[in-house]
Amino acid sequence: MSRNYRLLVKNAKQVVLICNNGEKFMTKHEILNLCVIENGSIVIGSDGLITAVGPAETIRDQFAGATFDKVIDATGMCVLPGLVDAHTHPVWAGDRVHEFAMKLAGASYMEVHRAGGGIHFTVEHTRAAGPPELLSSLSSRLLRMQRAGTTLVECKSGYGLDLHTELKMLQVIEEARNTLPINISSTYCGAHAVPKGKTVEEATEDILQVQLPRLKEQMSAGTLRVDNIDVFCEEGVFDLSSTRRILQAGKDLGLNINFHGDELHPMNSAQLGAELGASAISHLEEVTDQGIAAMATARTAAVLLPTTAYILRLPQPRARDMLEAGVIVALGSDFNPNAYCCSMPIVMHLACVNMRMSMPEALAAATINAAYALGCSHTHGSLEVNKHGDLLVLNTTRWEHLIYQLGGHQELIRYVIIKGNIVVDNDKTLDL
Repeated sequence: MSRNYRLLVKNAKQVVLICNNGEKFMTKHEILNLCVIENGSIVIGSDGLITAVGPAETIRDQFAGATFDKVIDATGMCVLPGLVDAHTHPVWAGDRVHEFAMKLAGASYMEVHRAGGGIHFTVEHTRAAGPPELLSSLSSRLLRMQRAGTTLVECKSGYGLDLHTELKMLQVIEEARNTLPINISSTYCGAHAVPKGKTVEEATEDILQVQLPRLKEQMSAGTLRVDNIDVFCEEGVFDLSSTRRILQAGKDLGLNINFHGDELHPMNSAQLGAELGASAISHLEEVTDQGIAAMATARTAAVLLPTTAYILRLPQPRARDMLEAGVIVALGSDFNPNAYCCSMPIVMHLACVNMRMSMPEALAAATINAAYALGCSHTHGSLEVNKHGDLLVLNTTRWEHLIYQLGGHQELIRYVIIKGNIVVDNDKTLDL
């Protein structure tokens, strides 16, 4: 008796599995053996999970007589895992395009911050915005990311800095998770900045005594799913002691530690994260050698954000030093009002050019390692049996074109597929 499957993608010139032995992450030496099948096919079952992947001839024989809801003939094309964006701030109101002009004129991030811009400008507008407005803008941003190949994205709160607005943002993220095909990892980032009129100690106590207990209530009631906790550990924001207390409290709630560290000053955030068993630390432009060693030992992922260093003219994160030390390197777009980039292919391109990563390193960093940073590499980040059927079909014979070509990805990405369903078909130039 023949079986029915959701999707067959057949005869691809290349199928890039990334890895094929259940690896949860890849370090530098493993990436040298990036797993690619020449002339391959992939089958996705009715449950949206990968049923089989392998040489086209093998798959054809194995599934002779099977029926498929949809068949894509990928002759002359490449198949890759859907991209994973490990760091974004996509829920906000208020336009900060004027700040770009200030930065171009030489203003630093903290100078913009002190002038009433930056996070506090966005907080003011986000507090005033209603959930429908926030959901509408979030949805359009996530769909834009999806068109550029992102199928799993981390979404942070953090432009509320008070209980009401932080919960409003997290509820909007939850609504997006329930209504859009893109996979979402939700992050509580109430410690994104110290609210106006509060000291660091007062802000810390508010998070520990007011915000986290209410978050725990909603998570226990099943009305809200939150995956990660984040703190902006930085001079003039949350110091090491406050960061430790907040992250530990989040960990006690069952949240993964995934925070901003060592961006503008060497704060020893990397050592703190390693000590607390953090899943990931983002930024790390100012990380020390000791911090790199600690992250490598603790298997804490480094989420590098080449857009931020590029836009703020900061020193580039030390990707090569991290890779050589055995750190698990991941990538994120850092999409936010300060770094408006929705495209992981552009992020990978910047990582290769500015941070001197190789193309296989950048691809692993935007797939399996980014999934690992979000605690999702058992379900996402590679094309392996029983993982989510999230993949890209590229209209090119070599996968490297996704990184080599700067922009124009709507012409390059033929299909974006999530759980075996075509969510973007660029031949039709519309989302299905």
